[in-house]
Amino acid sequence: MKNIFRSVSTFFAVGILSAGLAAQTASARYDSDIQTRVAQQLTKKHDFRNLQAATEDGIVTLSGTVDLYQQKLDAARRIRKLDKVQGVRNLIAVSTTVSDSELAAKLERKLHYDRIGYDNQFNFVEVSVKDGVATLNGETRTDVGRDSALSLANNMPGVRDVVDNIKVSPVSGFDDRIRIRALRAIYRDPVLGRYASDPAKPIRIVVDNGKLSLYGTVATAMDKQIAGMKANQVFGVFSVQNNLEVVKGS
Repeated sequence: MKNIFRSVSTFFAVGILSAGLAAQTASARYDSDIQTRVAQQLTKKHDFRNLQAATEDGIVTLSGTVDLYQQKLDAARRIRKLDKVQGVRNLIAVSTTVSDSELAAKLERKLHYDRIGYDNQFNFVEVSVKDGVATLNGETRTDVGRDSALSLANNMPGVRDVVDNIKVSPVSGFDDRIRIRALRAIYRDPVLGRYASDPAKPIRIVVDNGKLSLYGTVATAMDKQIAGMKANQVFGVFSVQNNLEVVKGS
């Protein structure tokens, strides 16, 4: 009985190995054709002028340099769509001479002004940069807000990689009503209304399942206290977390 079991196991193992080798051989047959079409795709776009490709068993390895992280993503996406390509190994590097502190400052400014006139009061995204890798944290009201923030980072010169830690708030009419009530309560206040004059520095109102959080920077500790009081008075709010920061020296 044991001998029969061993024979059956060996038969299946050989079958699986043979199938794998056959698939690998089939993929290898197309390598030359894939390599030609990959080269054609890379020469079509000026942004990919410094890229090289190698193909083995249907897997395309991309290397070289680009100016933007988004171009690195675009190159892999374009090659992945080609017929018979089994996968893409993306070893493309992003050329940069920008310091982490400079990158963080530029991205922070971009994110502050992102989606002005839409829902930027309801989004809070902060960024940190280490070795050219930008990490985005925070929460946005919609996927559009998150995607917009990621696009800014992907297209910022000097960013080598982007880590997406942004949470999208759950869809909720209940939360939307809280957002509107909180917006009115805060910005119609005679003291806090001034924070609506600079679209880059609003008091950010983030609502998630009835829990309201305030983010941003205010001029005085009194302003922070008033904002917290106004938020706590909003009908329907389960809890309030006041994360507002006070300008140093105030």
